[in-house]
Amino acid sequence: MILEGMIAVKAAVLSKHYAIEAVYIDKDKRDHDTAFLIRACNEAQIPVQRVSRREIDGMTTGRTHGGIAASADHRSYQQLPDCLKKPAPFVALAEGVEDPFNLGYLMRALYCAGCDGLILRPRDWSQCEATILKSSAGAAAWLNVVLMDPEEAVSQCRECGLTVYAAMRKNAIPYTEADYCKPVLLCIGGEMRGLSQAVLKQSDQNIYIPYGSDFRNALNASAAAAVLGFEVLRQRSVNDIK
Repeated sequence: MILEGMIAVKAAVLSKHYAIEAVYIDKDKRDHDTAFLIRACNEAQIPVQRVSRREIDGMTTGRTHGGIAASADHRSYQQLPDCLKKPAPFVALAEGVEDPFNLGYLMRALYCAGCDGLILRPRDWSQCEATILKSSAGAAAWLNVVLMDPEEAVSQCRECGLTVYAAMRKNAIPYTEADYCKPVLLCIGGEMRGLSQAVLKQSDQNIYIPYGSDFRNALNASAAAAVLGFEVLRQRSVNDIK
């Protein structure tokens, strides 16, 4: 696949979750970020090719690449134990998020909030990986991602001592009243279908985001992830929990 743009390519080179075959740089591009990328590629023994802007235009789908592209194999995925190494892991599970832009935004929000890993239902994301990486501003390259049956994933998280919070209004408390300083699994559903019953039946506590208006529709998954994820970060920062 082809990755586009400095942010996406740099993240893929540095994260070790992608096998980069080659990086292509506009032969006229000279700046500090480009020099840094070339050094990173040299250290990782990734070939760098200086080519014309027209050649990069020909291998990419858009015109926002800024003269940077890379050919790469598909990303590697992690296992659940990779997300549970900290004393108080913060793991998220997303269901029903099909749009790659929305998923990329969700990954960006969760990674910025300190999430240790995201669980997704197994499916072939290969045709969307470049879009997800770019829309996440590179965060998708750094976030642990586990492809796993949601019901089994929640069950295993519970066995490992994580408290399961599900974003669901029924029988819920405001999200600010939940305790996120302990090991946590945060479950977020897409705005169309929400979370499956297989996940909801294992929830320790449902939580909801109170609105400041009479709007009755759900936030999209990426917005909900930002709100909930940064409340986890806020509580843990106050209590100095890493």
